[in-house]
Amino acid sequence: MVLAVGLSALGIGCSDGGEPGSDLEATEPLGYGKEVTVPISAAVTTLVYPGEEPRAPLRPHYAVGTVQQVTLRTDHNIEQIINDQQPRDFSNPEMTIPMTAEADADGIDLVLGNVTTDDPVLAKALTDAGGSHAGFEMSELGAITALRLAPSPDTSNTARAALEQAFYQAVYRSVTFPDEPVGVGAMWTVRQEVTGGVLLDQVTTATLTERDGDRLTLQLDVSQTPKSAVWSLPNDAGTLQIEDYRMTGSGTITVDLGLPLPVAGSITVGGHQAYRDARSDSMLQQTINTQVSWGE
Repeated sequence: MVLAVGLSALGIGCSDGGEPGSDLEATEPLGYGKEVTVPISAAVTTLVYPGEEPRAPLRPHYAVGTVQQVTLRTDHNIEQIINDQQPRDFSNPEMTIPMTAEADADGIDLVLGNVTTDDPVLAKALTDAGGSHAGFEMSELGAITALRLAPSPDTSNTARAALEQAFYQAVYRSVTFPDEPVGVGAMWTVRQEVTGGVLLDQVTTATLTERDGDRLTLQLDVSQTPKSAVWSLPNDAGTLQIEDYRMTGSGTITVDLGLPLPVAGSITVGGHQAYRDARSDSMLQQTINTQVSWGE
């Protein structure tokens, strides 16, 4: 049965919080043995309301060599049910990733500190992950255009996969600024394709609620809609019909235009997904909740 063949893929493929079958899904982590660069689909901004006067363009302006200490936290919960079976938990353990971010000529270089988790198995796997590198290539409007991953040589495959998922979550919970000048109260949308077995149209609505010099407070509202009625399972394991797909979320983040990464805030995205195997008429349902948080 397709569902049985694709079960682990269903649990892992959706584990980034609504991007089933993502670009980072593979039989082994992409960072295995070498540095890799993953292109990120273009983000298109549309200004809805310019906000109050005074208005000014929002542009990151950190200089090469700017250093920032920041902590990324990710928490993902997923419950999966096939037909009338008992629910199964495919959640990813919560992770705390302290990093040193430094602006370079290509974007932002990240050096990981001691990555921690309450899960003892993952904690053991993450023992040698400290010192790993990652990075973001950025546009002048703050959009992440590529994700670089370079785990340290002794990092286990389990740890590599967990780190890839965490950074992938962070990428698709980031914000791009509009090209036009804006003031407090401004609202704009950021539309982006999230590629994978299910191609998603993700729309993030951003509202500038406060501004104090370079420090901005942004309210973010996220929605995702499949662009196809079919999910092609990884490794040619078949297809599933998408019966239901509701993924939405919101949060508030604080960014400093003079620093590479958000300084505070969190975004939570969750919902319900249902898939049917047309050959067996079996139904798979998932309830998902993912949180991405930033702190100094």
